[in-house]
Amino acid sequence: MSISFKNYAFVRNKLLNREEIALLDVREEDPHAREHPLFAANLPLSRIEVDAYGKLPKKDTPIVTLDDGEGYAKLAAQRLLAMGFTDVSIFEGGVQGWKMAGGEVFKDVNVPSKAFGELVESKRHTPSLSAQEVKKLIDDQEDVVVVDVRRFDEYNTMSIPTGISVPGAELVLRLPELAPNPNTKVIVNCAGRTRSIIGTQSLINAGIPNEVNALRNGTIGWTLAGQELDKGQTRKFKAVSQATTSEAAERARSVADRAGVKRASLADVNKWKSQSERTTYFFDTRTPEEYEAGHLPGFRSVPGGQLVQETEMVAPVRGARIVLVDPSGGGVRANMPASWLAQMAWEIYVLDDITTDQLTERGAWKAPLPQLPTIPSVDAKTLSHWLRTDSNTLVVDFSTHANYVKGHIPGSWYALRSQLSEALLKLPTVDRYVLTSSPAELAIFVAQEFQELTQAEVLILEGGNTAWSSAGLDLEKGAAHLASPPLDRYKRPYEGTNIDPAAMQAYLDWEFGLVEQLGKDGTHHFWVL
Repeated sequence: MSISFKNYAFVRNKLLNREEIALLDVREEDPHAREHPLFAANLPLSRIEVDAYGKLPKKDTPIVTLDDGEGYAKLAAQRLLAMGFTDVSIFEGGVQGWKMAGGEVFKDVNVPSKAFGELVESKRHTPSLSAQEVKKLIDDQEDVVVVDVRRFDEYNTMSIPTGISVPGAELVLRLPELAPNPNTKVIVNCAGRTRSIIGTQSLINAGIPNEVNALRNGTIGWTLAGQELDKGQTRKFKAVSQATTSEAAERARSVADRAGVKRASLADVNKWKSQSERTTYFFDTRTPEEYEAGHLPGFRSVPGGQLVQETEMVAPVRGARIVLVDPSGGGVRANMPASWLAQMAWEIYVLDDITTDQLTERGAWKAPLPQLPTIPSVDAKTLSHWLRTDSNTLVVDFSTHANYVKGHIPGSWYALRSQLSEALLKLPTVDRYVLTSSPAELAIFVAQEFQELTQAEVLILEGGNTAWSSAGLDLEKGAAHLASPPLDRYKRPYEGTNIDPAAMQAYLDWEFGLVEQLGKDGTHHFWVL
C-alpha cells in the first residue's frame, strides 16, 4: 500500500483549527530533543507496537509520522497501517522540510508544557525567591515550608534542605495541613522552572492564605548559587482530614470553573468509550498506589502534576478530549490539573460523583497491545544454565538504557531496535541469541527483525527481565556492553547530581526564550487565567 505525504500547511491548519492530529516524531528521544515542532509527540519506532494502542486509542485519527531523513517515518507508517490504523501519512521532508516551510522548531522534551509555564509566569508575574533568599529563610529558622512538586524519585535523588515531597496535583489538597498557620511562608520547588511556577500559581489561584513563592530556577538555581542539596530524603505528604479535603475540593472546583473545565458523568464516559468520531483519553490523577488499590475500568494512571508537565507523552493526539477523575481526593487532583489543561487549549472534563464501589479494577495499568507474534522462547532457569555452561549463548537487552544500567542479566548487551543493523556488527558472533526487555513484549516484536539479520538461533526470554528477577537470579548494574548509543533517553540538564553548571545555565536561558518561540510558532491557542 502506498503511503501519502502531508506538508506543513496540512499540519498547521489542523492545529490552528483545533482538529485532531497526531504528529509523531518517531526518532529516539535524544534526536527528538535536539529539534522538533512544538506539538510533535515523541513515539519512537523502536516501541511503536508497545505504545501505539495506548496513546492512539482511535484507529482513524489522522497520524503524520516525522523523522529527519533516516527512513524511520516510512517504517513507522507501515507498522501503524499493519496495526489497523487507517489514516497514516508521512511528513514531507522531515524536520528539515518543516524548517524550510517556515516552521518553528524547539529543543528539549515536554516543550508544550514548559513553554506554557513560562507564558503563565510572564502573564501572572508568579512570585519567586532566589536560592540565596530561600537558604537565608531556612538558615534563620523562619516559619517556612518547602514543598517539592516533582515525582518522588526525583525528590529522593536530590532536594532542597527541609523540603517535603508533594507532587504537583497534591498541593492544594495537602498544603493546608503542612502549613496550617497562614503566616507560614511556602516555597515551591522543582528541578528547573515549570513545575514550581505551575505549583505556586495553583496555590495562588486556589486562594491559599499563605504567602507562596517559587524557588527561582529550582534545584538548578540552588546548585548554581553554590549551595548544597540534600540526597536520599524520604519526607512525604500525609493523609489529610475530611474537613481539609472538603475545603480543598471547593477551592479546586472554583478554579476549574473559572478555567472553563467541563463536567462529565459515567454515562458520558461510557458513550465516549465507544465513540468513533473523537479521540478521548481517560486519566486517573491520584497517586499510583491509590489507583492500584481500585480504579474505574478504562482509566489510565497519570498523576496530575506529571500530566500537566508531560501531556504529550500520554496524549499525543492534539485536539483530543481528556477526562480526569480523582475519586478519593474530593476531585482536587482532577480539577487543578484540568484547570491548567483547559488553559493549554485541551477540551477537558472532570468526572464527578464516583463512589468507591465503582472502582472495580485493581492493579497497575496495562498498555493494550496488538497480537504478539509467536517466537521460540526459553525460561529464566534454563537461560541461567545456558549462560553458566555455554559460551555460545548471548543475551541482548532491548530495555531503555536507563533500565539497563539499573540492572540487567549478567553478561548481556544493550541494543536499540532502531539501530539493529549497526548493533549486530558490534555484538559477539554466537550460535544462539536470547532477546529480553522490560516490558517483556518489546523483545517479542524485535525478534523477527533480529532473526532476519542473522543466521543464528534467536529466542526470547519468557517474561523478560521481570521473570529473571522473579526467579531469584542476580542482575548486574552499569553501562558495560553497549552495542548501541543510548539515544533513547535525552539527558536532562536537571537530572542527577553531577551536572555541568554551563549546561544548567544554558537550560535556564533556553526556558527564558520559550515565550518568544511560542509567539513565532502561533499554533498553540494557550491562554492564562
